Amino acid sequence: MKRRHLLSLASAAAGSMIASPGSQAQGAYPDRPITLVVAAPPGGGTDIVGRIFAEHLSKELGQQVIVDNKGGGNGNIATALVAKAKPDGYTLLMQYSSFHSANPAMIKNLNWSPKDLTGVAMGAIAPQLIVIAKKVPADNLKDFIAYAKANPGKLNYASFGPGSVAHIGGVLLNKAAGIDLVHIPYKGAGPVSADLVAGQVDLAVMSPPSLASHIRNGNVKALALASEARLPTFPGIPTTAEAGLPSFIFDAWYGMFAPAGTPKPIVDRLNAAMRKISKFDAVVERSAQLGVVLKDWTPEQFDQFVATEGEVWSKLIQENKITLDE
Repeated sequence: MKRRHLLSLASAAAGSMIASPGSQAQGAYPDRPITLVVAAPPGGGTDIVGRIFAEHLSKELGQQVIVDNKGGGNGNIATALVAKAKPDGYTLLMQYSSFHSANPAMIKNLNWSPKDLTGVAMGAIAPQLIVIAKKVPADNLKDFIAYAKANPGKLNYASFGPGSVAHIGGVLLNKAAGIDLVHIPYKGAGPVSADLVAGQVDLAVMSPPSLASHIRNGNVKALALASEARLPTFPGIPTTAEAGLPSFIFDAWYGMFAPAGTPKPIVDRLNAAMRKISKFDAVVERSAQLGVVLKDWTPEQFDQFVATEGEVWSKLIQENKITLDE
């Protein structure tokens, strides 16, 4: 009896180990460092938001979260890397809205699909700013539009690449204001910010995180916020409606994704940690300084938002005939 009892216990234990290896692995998650791939070079909004959350995620999860910037390829290098990664929660993506929403509509043979990724959590939503170089002889949006109309085709606007928020923002600004700014594509928000400050480009439609310090230091001139309400952190910047262009409302977002097929317990744990972090006083204060809005969303809410954004951007791209060659 004693021997049979021991054999029975051993058999049951072995059966349990064979039946649920996944649950054991998930229960131990994370047991090694996590890589957060950022789909942009250092210095831009995606990088800034990604690093804010990575720092606190390391503490919340008890494992180092390593930020790995993979800029270039219009965001496709980073996105494809994560889309094809093992779905175990150790390779995550901090994504920029236009890369996720515009690329599938612009590129026929894309090396990833939105279906290859699952939403983890919203990082932040960023209303867009219309910002000009100090050298441009205008101090408000009405004066800039008048100056641009008097100099058709002589002024330019920078973007982070075809189909980026900054690119589509420039296209929509041209249409809304009836002006003709020439598009100059860059490879990321950091280089755009540097050349805008240096006066190498005239205008950019950008997220506040990329330019917050430059605005405060007077290195660039912020003409208007493409939102329905002013940002508390920049109370002196009028909305586009207040500045005379009510038809121009435009947002960007930064969100965290994991490869499709990542176990739900892992996604839920990451989501819970992200939502907890978004309520930290330091994060709330830093987000306000950057001019971004935090959202307390579940993975399902985030996925639904992303799906709707994809439909909206696809329509914008088709209507405005935006291609990678622009």
